[in-house]
Amino acid sequence: MSNPSNLRYTASHEWVKTEADGTISIGITQHAQELLGDMVFVENPAVGRKLKAREECAVVESVKAAADVYAPVSGEVVAVNNELDSAPEKINADPYGAWMFRMKPDNAADVAALMDAAAYQVVVDSEAH
Repeated sequence: MSNPSNLRYTASHEWVKTEADGTISIGITQHAQELLGDMVFVENPAVGRKLKAREECAVVESVKAAADVYAPVSGEVVAVNNELDSAPEKINADPYGAWMFRMKPDNAADVAALMDAAAYQVVVDSEAH
């Protein structure tokens, strides 16, 4: 699966989608969920929590390991995907459709500064060697 070109990416394997209202949706990439395996638990940040860029804010647990999820930019959590509480496997089934949480970024330019799909693919490829 290729990385969708309409998203932005972080080196720590989060994807970021800018929504029509200016908020951003965050999830983990196809690469990350492949490394982790079958998801069994998702812990999202609390709505209203203010996050700094690259701050640990969520956890995904799989049958293999637990992994931290980091805020891609600074901002405030405005929503969480409660479906993942009872169905964390949605991340495995559709990593780019199963968003984890949404933020209102402090600065929209920070989102634009994240990696595009091509730059993220270089990161993925470099880890494979």
